[in-house]
Amino acid sequence: MNRTLVTAEQRDRLTDALYGAGWAGVRRLPEPVAGRLGRSLADAAWQRRGKGVRRLEANLARVVPHADEAELHRLSRFAMRSYLRYWMESFRLPSWTPERIAANFAPEGVDHLRKAMAEGRGAVVALPHLANWDLAGAWLSTVLGIPFTTVAERLKPEALYDRFVAYREGLGMEVLPHTGGAAFGKLARRLRSGGAVCLVADRDLSSSGVPVDFFGERASMPAGPAMLALQTGAALLPVTLWYEAPPRMGGRVHAPVEVPQSGTRKEKAAAMTQAVADAFASGIAAHPHDWHMLQRLWLDDLDAPDGAATAPSAAPGSSPAPSGDATSREDAGRTENA
Repeated sequence: MNRTLVTAEQRDRLTDALYGAGWAGVRRLPEPVAGRLGRSLADAAWQRRGKGVRRLEANLARVVPHADEAELHRLSRFAMRSYLRYWMESFRLPSWTPERIAANFAPEGVDHLRKAMAEGRGAVVALPHLANWDLAGAWLSTVLGIPFTTVAERLKPEALYDRFVAYREGLGMEVLPHTGGAAFGKLARRLRSGGAVCLVADRDLSSSGVPVDFFGERASMPAGPAMLALQTGAALLPVTLWYEAPPRMGGRVHAPVEVPQSGTRKEKAAAMTQAVADAFASGIAAHPHDWHMLQRLWLDDLDAPDGAATAPSAAPGSSPAPSGDATSREDAGRTENA
């Protein structure tokens, strides 16, 4: 038993040391070298075809249902390169100046966000695991001057969690630990004071998740963004991102999700979560290779072998693309083993 405990501790220390080396070492590399390193690591992981890569490919099969095997292989390779680009950028992002952040990210639809903030109602910004949401957050705080709050699930080892918190706080974010109702209450208070909350919200397997139709099949997404908007009157704004030529990133702030006129609070939250899923799906369908979802998402896949997706069910007349919270698993897609 002691040997097992020591091994776990050693593994935790190694994990923390690797991330620490990334933040310290990659930041010092010339940008072209860091880019080549990221692509090399991505290609090596893709060629190994580990659990994360197989799951990524199975997820992409849902997004691009008519793709043949060769096309799925090509997409998954580009997606792994996009995923490693996220990490290379994140390791270097603390050294980016506000001017560089402003020059390399200019999302569409920002007036939706400005309007909500000007009205003092606050905004719940919900994002999927597309491109680099940390860069989008840095842009929000440094370029628009809008501080915001987010939630981080506690990672192991604790030192690694502390690194992520320090990293994101350094980008201008207020980071709350994921502590269920306590986190929700703090987020609600930030919104009632006219602030902004940003939550990565395209996957939730907790008991509080909301079933949504996503690319014609059932998935579960967190109810937190919709519940926060309902409880506080804040605008619920889906945001989608995509990579352009390095180091540029594109993005879109979608129109505010409307609150249904009738129904219970639970029914309204479900309808709003579906609307968020629809916005996510539109962005993922347009840029599937920038979606970093290396974990199970669809309900039919939960009991399937790793890397295998069940055959998509026929759903005539259903939306081909459909519906976030961040009070659950904010960083899920970033930590899956490739």
